[in-house]
Amino acid sequence: MSTHGGPADDSTFVRTYTLTRGRTRPRHLLGLETVLDAGAGRPGPGQAEECEQILTLCREHRRSVSELAGRLGRPVTAVKILVSDLLDADALVVPLAAPYAGPDADADGRPSTQLLAALSTALKRKWPDAIAYPQAG
Repeated sequence: MSTHGGPADDSTFVRTYTLTRGRTRPRHLLGLETVLDAGAGRPGPGQAEECEQILTLCREHRRSVSELAGRLGRPVTAVKILVSDLLDADALVVPLAAPYAGPDADADGRPSTQLLAALSTALKRKWPDAIAYPQAG
């Protein structure tokens, strides 16, 4: 068992730092439960080995961010940064599967007025100081 600041901790920190090229935040908003699927693009040159591992896992079947982090044994934040890179390269996609199917959809398959009102209320509650977008309905 290593102590804080020991050689094992230092090598893990340095590896994570180089893995993300010093970045501490992903460019895309990703939750632990965000599901990812392999896309048509390819990762750029010089991508970390973990990017290929992420793509291999997502080609098998859709995976969540938290599952990818667990399988790679890497911190979630580092995996989110790598996933962001892969999303930018279209090597990964966030699949949308029948987003309005179910009781909250109208006959056209569009979200109901009640669902949109509930969403609007929740967003206003979460960000009360947000500025309204003028072109929004």
